[in-house]
Amino acid sequence: MTWIIAQRPWTDPVGEALRVAQKAELDLRYGTDDHEPGTPPTADNIDLFLVAVDEATGQPLGCAALRLLDPVTVEVKRMYVVPESRGSGVATDLLRGLEEAARERGWTTIRLETGPGQPDAMRFYEREGYREIPLFGAYVGSDHSVCYERVLPDESLRRSPQRGSDHAVAAPCVHRP
Repeated sequence: MTWIIAQRPWTDPVGEALRVAQKAELDLRYGTDDHEPGTPPTADNIDLFLVAVDEATGQPLGCAALRLLDPVTVEVKRMYVVPESRGSGVATDLLRGLEEAARERGWTTIRLETGPGQPDAMRFYEREGYREIPLFGAYVGSDHSVCYERVLPDESLRRSPQRGSDHAVAAPCVHRP
């Protein structure tokens, strides 16, 4: 499968549908719709929003966003990949796209919040070089939160495609894994 990751407005209908699917999944995992401390992301407070779609069919595969916390720190918001595309590399490409965009803008630290109801997400972020940190901001005191951080390295995040890799990232605000 080949996919395209492109920057889109927060209000993009494909992105909205992905966020609705993510919320439904998290509501089931946590048994409540009250599982996000703090200010929910909106068009007014998201600085970058990426959407991944299947190049052949246009089917939505995933999304991820960044929200600026301070002049050099951003927070990952609404990182989501549809269940049938998990394990394909879409999540890694979305995360690398966020990291590359952060570096281009001079943002050096990426933080995120996930939770104990998402052990798969926790394993993913740890595998991708994020380290667990104390709860920050609105997450302090939350029983539903586990926070991570990665300080971006100075060297380029661009990597050569893996041998046998059949996916690509192409569009405005493009990166190639």
